[in-house]
Formats: sequence, structure tokens, C-alpha cells
Amino acid sequence: MPSTQKIEHVMPIGALAERTGVKVETIRYYEQVGLLPQPERSEGNQRRYGPRHVERLAFIKHARDLGFAVDAIRTLLKLSDNPAMACDEAHAISVAHLDEVRHKIARLRSLEKELERIAATCSGGVAACDCAIIEALADHGQCSHAAH
Repeated sequence: MPSTQKIEHVMPIGALAERTGVKVETIRYYEQVGLLPQPERSEGNQRRYGPRHVERLAFIKHARDLGFAVDAIRTLLKLSDNPAMACDEAHAISVAHLDEVRHKIARLRSLEKELERIAATCSGGVAACDCAIIEALADHGQCSHAAH
């Protein structure tokens, strides 16, 4: 009877993709890079995924949605697989990622200000002669933001 229970919980890759919202190609990629364990195969050599794959893929998807890199996710998964380990490394990974996100936000704010400045200079002239936007883009020296 245990084999019947196992059959009820297995699914092909398409069903896993539909259930988790992760594309089939992405699931295969996660298997390739070792984030997702290789599934069992049917007699017809089709992948068969179980609840463990669903849970792990949900973890991976959530981490990717938060912008974590594959290597960071790999480390976080190792920590998740070993709950007795201290979470210092997970904390360090999350703090480093938060710093990266804050840096990107600062760069985007600077970019936003520069684009606002350039857009405000346009007086509706002719692009070939006197368009301030075209001139600003052609001459990086006119940029007023810090990251040239």
C-alpha cells in the first residue's frame, strides 16, 4: 500500500510548474545547478516530483523573488537542510543582500533625478537642431548625477 500513497503525491514537471508558478525550463535549470534535487524517473523516463520538490521549489522561488543570487540560495538551502546549524551565515547573507538593494535604490534615485532634469530641459524644438535631451545624451559631461 505505501506505493499507492507515493503515486498520489508524484507529479510530472508540467504539474510542478503549474503548482509553483515556476517555468519548466527554470525547474530544469535549478536541477542542473544543484538547487533542486534530481527527481525520480518513471518507467518511461519522465521526471516525477513529490512534496519535497514542491517545498524546496517554493523556497527557491521566494528567495529569487527577493532577489537573492543562486549561490546565496544554495547556501541558504544548506542551512535549511541542517536546522541545528547557527543562522549567522543566513543573517550575513541577508544583510549583504539588503546592502546591495539599498545601493541599487540609491543609484536608481540618482538616475531618476538625472532623467527628470534632462526631460525638463526639452522645449519641444527640432531633434536635429536644438533638442536638449539629444544634446544631453550625446555629451555625458552634461550629466549632473554622481555616477558618470
